Amino acid sequence: MSHESPATDRPVTTALAEAAATAGHAPSVHNTQPWRWTVLPDALELRVVRERQLAATDPEGRLLALSCGAALHHARVALAAEGWRVAVERMPDPADTDLLARLTGPRRIAADPEAMRLVQCMQVRHTDRRPVSDEPVPTAALGEITSAVVAEGVQFQLLNRDQVMELAATASHAATVESEDPQLREELAYWTSRSGGTGLPPEVLPESAPQTTVPARDFGRPGSLPVGPGHDQAAVYAMLYGDEDEPDNWLRAGEALSAGWLAATRLGVSLVPLSGVVEVPGTRQTLRGLLAGLGFPYLVLRLGIADPAHAGPPHTPRLDVAQVVDTSAVRTDRG
Repeated sequence: MSHESPATDRPVTTALAEAAATAGHAPSVHNTQPWRWTVLPDALELRVVRERQLAATDPEGRLLALSCGAALHHARVALAAEGWRVAVERMPDPADTDLLARLTGPRRIAADPEAMRLVQCMQVRHTDRRPVSDEPVPTAALGEITSAVVAEGVQFQLLNRDQVMELAATASHAATVESEDPQLREELAYWTSRSGGTGLPPEVLPESAPQTTVPARDFGRPGSLPVGPGHDQAAVYAMLYGDEDEPDNWLRAGEALSAGWLAATRLGVSLVPLSGVVEVPGTRQTLRGLLAGLGFPYLVLRLGIADPAHAGPPHTPRLDVAQVVDTSAVRTDRG
């Protein structure tokens, strides 16, 4: 008997567990990795881990759900790359708000070559907070990134020069508000002084404040990543937004962030999320004004071409698979 590929013989539970493990590459706010997967005989469940929620920075859980949405998209792409189609139920149980998604009904399909390329991008994707080069982002690349975001049901607005200047003032105000909040400072200090699989180590944080039009987050301590003299004059700023401001919208915004970031990585475009402006209620309201009140902002992104003189920063650490993927319900299936 012939088989279309060696993967055909592997049980679906193996594919689900491997997709959940691959999703560990997803970006998350302060590298908190606030997700936990449960592998079932014919489904994969995504739950939020409240202990890794930023209680001071993100009390409503916007960035928590957004981070988990990025992991959800990573898992979907990983399954497609291995030749599996699943149905995605978002927020499937109103009585269990920690259950964010359930991937069900896995069926065999042909492996998706584009998804395979994106899985490779997951492994090289990183966050480079330094100024970008003077090379403009190609219009075609911006178009592809926009299409990837919009395909996930989230809107994407590229900001014009006047809007970028307003964003810069708004980000500066948000930074001042956050720097004056002792609980926020304490929380940031915790996540930038972790050892283990989460948080932001010094080698991914700039050693001094980058010279950028829109101020980057002040992490409260210098890192060890050399910055160089560059600026972000050629950077493009954009906003992820949508019509509603509910947990399922935040989850989809994370899926859209993942889709856009993986497309950017494939195209050689550096992407940095800027969440400070959406963390402070007043500045989040100002961003609504940039959208003419027509939507709710989920996240601001900076896009640019990385300075070729710089080596990419190292990857942030990751939790062990056993800490984020629970296979206890299917271990007996594996023999």
